[in-house]
Amino acid sequence: MSLDAPVLEDDVFDDEQPEDLKEPIPMLADGWGSYGDYRLVGNGEVTNENCGKYATLRGCLRVDLHNKTSLDSVNYAGKVFVRRIRFSCGKPSCPICYKSGWAVRQAGRIEARLAEASKRFGQVEHIVASVPVKDYGLDLKPLRRKVTKILKGLGVVGGCLIFHGFRYNLKKGWYWSPHFHVLGFILGGYRRCRRCKGGDCYACDGFQGKLYKCYWETGYIVRILEKRITVFGTAWYQLNHSSIKKNVMRFHVATWFGNCSYRKMKVTIETRKDVCPICQHDLVGIRYFGGKRLNLNGERDSFEDYEEEGCPVFAERVWRSYG
Repeated sequence: MSLDAPVLEDDVFDDEQPEDLKEPIPMLADGWGSYGDYRLVGNGEVTNENCGKYATLRGCLRVDLHNKTSLDSVNYAGKVFVRRIRFSCGKPSCPICYKSGWAVRQAGRIEARLAEASKRFGQVEHIVASVPVKDYGLDLKPLRRKVTKILKGLGVVGGCLIFHGFRYNLKKGWYWSPHFHVLGFILGGYRRCRRCKGGDCYACDGFQGKLYKCYWETGYIVRILEKRITVFGTAWYQLNHSSIKKNVMRFHVATWFGNCSYRKMKVTIETRKDVCPICQHDLVGIRYFGGKRLNLNGERDSFEDYEEEGCPVFAERVWRSYG
């Protein structure tokens, strides 16, 4: 292994690590997502019997606007767009709700805040900061402060830190290896290094050169991942295998630092709108009065016939207030 360029580990599946991370590796006592005070999200208990169960329907009844043909040659004339809404407790520990409930909501907030910040700081970059073995015993607060200081020293002016306590290896399974996924902004951007055709990074004053110097000075491995497709999708995926602290009611998996911190940037986050994929109108609460049995345990979204035997079988749900 070359001493000029440390091997940087993969996101989750990690078959080859830098020498200083190979031993010792604290293995998990129960073999699955739990070590000390921390555990993987979705690795707790279901505390509400309604988690994941069908709650209501939302959809679009503007069938007059649905006479359109999609790219896959499907025409939606006379079809109602139906979205099945399920109950979610919103807890990151819940094995049923952590992906479709908690992670979706958190990713939406991260996307909205970074969208506002990108107007001032440019393109959002996906950065990974891996902790060396010598700091595995640090509590999370001082560890976050140390990682934030290192990132700022590299020119990362702000962003969101998502804590990961574990990595997965096909041979060893899950093991303790704290690191942070960062969605943030680099002073001057990463365009210069992204377009570089190769060379002696250690001798370069670009961002990639700073990463190598940081490794030899601190032991922390910081790297830039490939250009992300969407901020929401990246945040949602990283939240899906992030880590939480046991017995803490409101543990913050995602935290903000630098110019994106709550003290320095005020953002009013608008609720993500549910719209029809055909006509783009807002979805409304609907009820079904037909004779067939809707597959409420199937796909989340579907298109259903507005009429059965010549009679409308969908209507807008009317919410009544009593008082």
